[in-house]
Amino acid sequence: MKTQVYKIFFLIAFTAFMMGNAQIKISGRVMFKNKGISEVNVTLKDSYDGATTDSQGNFSFETSEKGNRIVTFTHQKYEEIQKSITIENQDILLGNIDLKEQISEIDAVVVSAGSIEASDKKRATTLLTPIDIYTTAGADGQISSALTYLPGVQKVGGTEGLFIRGGTGTESKIFMDGSLINNYFSNSVPGIAGRDQFNTSLFKGNIFSSGGYSALYGQALSGALMLESVDLPDETSYNFGISPIFLSAGFQKLGDNKNYSYGATAGYSLLSLMQKVFNFNTDFTEAPQGLNGDLNFRFKTKSGGFFKYYGMFNSNKMGVKSESLEPGYDFSLVKLNGKNTFHNLSFKQKFGKYLLNVGGSYSYNRSDLHFSTETNDLESNQTQLLTDGNYLNFKAVIERKINRISAVRGGIELNNTDENLNFETVQKHYKDLISSAFVETDLGFSNALSAKIGVRAEHSSFLDKNNIAPRFAIAYGLAKDWTTSLAYGLFYQNPESKYINSPANLGFQKSQHYIFQVQRASEGRTLRFEAFYKKYDRLIKTFNVTPDKEQNQQIQTALNNEGYGYAKGVEFFWRDNKKTFKNIDYWISYSYLNSKRDFLNYPVSLQPSFAAEHTLSAVAKRFIPEWKLGVNLSYTYAKGCPYYDIASTFENGNAINYTRNEGRMKDYNALNFSINYLPNIGKKDAKAFPVFVLSISNILGSKNVYGYNFSADGSRSSAIVPPVNTFVFIGAFISFGVDKTDDAINNNL
Repeated sequence: MKTQVYKIFFLIAFTAFMMGNAQIKISGRVMFKNKGISEVNVTLKDSYDGATTDSQGNFSFETSEKGNRIVTFTHQKYEEIQKSITIENQDILLGNIDLKEQISEIDAVVVSAGSIEASDKKRATTLLTPIDIYTTAGADGQISSALTYLPGVQKVGGTEGLFIRGGTGTESKIFMDGSLINNYFSNSVPGIAGRDQFNTSLFKGNIFSSGGYSALYGQALSGALMLESVDLPDETSYNFGISPIFLSAGFQKLGDNKNYSYGATAGYSLLSLMQKVFNFNTDFTEAPQGLNGDLNFRFKTKSGGFFKYYGMFNSNKMGVKSESLEPGYDFSLVKLNGKNTFHNLSFKQKFGKYLLNVGGSYSYNRSDLHFSTETNDLESNQTQLLTDGNYLNFKAVIERKINRISAVRGGIELNNTDENLNFETVQKHYKDLISSAFVETDLGFSNALSAKIGVRAEHSSFLDKNNIAPRFAIAYGLAKDWTTSLAYGLFYQNPESKYINSPANLGFQKSQHYIFQVQRASEGRTLRFEAFYKKYDRLIKTFNVTPDKEQNQQIQTALNNEGYGYAKGVEFFWRDNKKTFKNIDYWISYSYLNSKRDFLNYPVSLQPSFAAEHTLSAVAKRFIPEWKLGVNLSYTYAKGCPYYDIASTFENGNAINYTRNEGRMKDYNALNFSINYLPNIGKKDAKAFPVFVLSISNILGSKNVYGYNFSADGSRSSAIVPPVNTFVFIGAFISFGVDKTDDAINNNL
């Protein structure tokens, strides 16, 4: 009986408990722009009750909670919403809940018209990292050479520089951590291009802009390359390199607390041994040789600041002998003694909501050229062309984030140039201070729409003139992985100082860029189409002066700013990084360029001699783990450019330029091959990590021509050709303390 009473009591108590905690149903629909959103987490705050929306955005769940409560709605692509409710004894219908899109730095589209980035992997498809550059056959480990395999950059031999979309090599500028590098390339002699002076491993990434670049940079009519130096290394390391043409060694020391590092490298190169092995086109009376070294340190301050210093020194020599084009002389000779140094110091730190970047650089460059002739084994007196310059750059930028993808930044920049030139009757001292101020904003309206608006103002003390250059770009996400960008900007540049050899009323040269791009970027694959139009105004016009008639060495002297021109075209780029074919990374680029200019000593508007109408490049890389071997191929084709023999004369006191000879060069073709062997891959406890390299440039031996030299009267000519048609490089690079296995497998090194 007692047991039965207990059962009845328990049943009554349980029923009362259940009635006092009756389940209340909460339901509704989550919307964005009148469409239901799936996978939204709906929870009753401070409880375990909740649900996830279905494909139509509907949800429902039951709860026994009572009183004033809060329902939260969360989704990674939308801002979190909270809604207050009062739970009593009736079901609750919340109706439609409207979400707001969450602006995300990862998901938001980025303005990329005219630019290819290899820096922040969240915001851009990574292209041409240091590993990419080292493993691009034919690039010789040089950043500038590797960029010629991208759309927009012309393959030009015989002179250094980045020739971008119909622009000269001097119309592009290169920056390191925001500071201008005034002498990125080594000194050289006419007809032989200078090489990169900076170690590719120094940089962790880059932003290459073939047009429409940021207002933070200036003095470049065509494009800009912004290099980002590495921060602290992962660990202490030592390295050594050896080949028939150079020796190098270096180290990087990381502090015990990993808050500072310092390092240095040194190298020596000499080409004389290779002259005995290969049949060179160029007769080097003094084999090219160079001595270089660099020093760096980096450290973090206790307050979160970060200092970087980099210093570099380079000296090089060479002598060249060629058949003279002038009657009465057998040979022409030129000797070079060049020196260059560069120092860069940068600092960045956050102060609350603000980020400060300050940097300064100094460089000195000296090019000492001696010209002479040889007749019957007797050398004439030498004529010296001596140029030296000191260059200072200072830049300060302050930036404030507005939200996750919006920001505003502004600052100032000073560029001071002090140059001397001495050549026969021409002697000059050129000084100029370019003062600049700029402001720019990144505007993220949503994950699908963003814009970049900026303006830059400059004053040149030499020209005593000012300019204002607005820049604008906008990007829109068309669909998943697809974006489109549109960019416009004005760009100004001082006349090159080498043309300012007599008084002339000169001003800034000017270009306008219009760029449209469509891009699809997904993991491992990139597809880009870009169309562009560039309009040039106020280009420099010159006439020829010949101080050294024996050598036919001419100096072009500026007359005015009456030059003009245009460049227009379309570009295509496709990269597939091991997605379609296992362990194979490849890319293909094509550029169509239609360009004409009336500038320098051109008598009329002509297609520039450095602007190929069609350029096609293909690069392929395959790593074979079982063989511990990387195999790399590259190919470039460029339609032959025109060449001109232009002379100057005076009529009625006016300088007149006219074309004596013209023609078209043969099409450019080059197939390059390289292999990298890493014997210690997979070995445990290995202390050394060697990489053996074999590289063959222009393996088919194509006889490419870069242009032509003409005699003073135009009756004789000779082709400008590479120093050697096919070049073979063999070398070994050994690292101690850093395992390169992952780089080798994942990046084809």
